[in-house]
Amino acid sequence: MTIPAHTTRTALRATAVGFGAALALTACSNGGGGYAHGSGASASAGTGRTVSAVKVTVTETEFALKLSRSSFAPGTYTFVADDAGHITHALSVDGPGVRDARTPDIGKGQKAALTVTLKKGTYDLYCPVDGHRQLGMEQHIHVG
Repeated sequence: MTIPAHTTRTALRATAVGFGAALALTACSNGGGGYAHGSGASASAGTGRTVSAVKVTVTETEFALKLSRSSFAPGTYTFVADDAGHITHALSVDGPGVRDARTPDIGKGQKAALTVTLKKGTYDLYCPVDGHRQLGMEQHIHVG
């Protein structure tokens, strides 16, 4: 049995269009938000609905972290790491229900976002770049 060439081309074209649409949909659902990592303003809950996140800027310099807020209630937060220093930094969050969540390394003037859901308890925010935490790039926050 011979399949006409136009039928094969039509099938290939439909497959390519479907694959392209799937890639675009995946890229959109990953967030992006213009930052190196994270969604920027919202996070997806397990129910498939969008949950608004509270934005917290974390200014990173040699060798300190400065947060744009000091009180935290349980909920979803987007921590935006802003490298205002002269060397590479990153941001990591550890605490109840959050283990080793981190941004990629960022250079001077760059930003990266990390969206996490915080429960009641104490969390450590720190720069995971070798030795930076020990030099003072660490903040403890209490949620509750």
